[in-house]
Amino acid sequence: MRHAIEAEGLVKRYGDKTALDGIDLRVRTGTVLGVLGPNGAGKTTAVRILAALAVPDAGRAVVGGFDVTRQAGKVRELIGLTGQYASVDEKLTGTQNLVLMGRLLGMGRARCAAAWPEGWTSRTCGSPSAGRAR
Repeated sequence: MRHAIEAEGLVKRYGDKTALDGIDLRVRTGTVLGVLGPNGAGKTTAVRILAALAVPDAGRAVVGGFDVTRQAGKVRELIGLTGQYASVDEKLTGTQNLVLMGRLLGMGRARCAAAWPEGWTSRTCGSPSAGRAR
């Protein structure tokens, strides 16, 4: 069985605080994973490592067949990640917000222009739903 995510012995420390203490995780391809726990449990740290945004102090993780440490760029090309709170400028149109995010990610203007979702061209975002904003 191929796993979308595999982690073994992940450890992450910030000074004298241990955020992750050797977690193991396997997520089968095609499944959905929810990560729940109290504040300070290490959820965000684990996600940051799996998204190749932080480097573990020990252990290894593979996402989509790519090692998150040695092949971080490939992992980032493969996945999408959004936080709980989105960064949408309510005064910009949907198109302007998408161009802004695309340009911040290094996309050219032509590629950004080809990526608009239907209906996001000229209206200002105002107060979009949390899901749509993300």
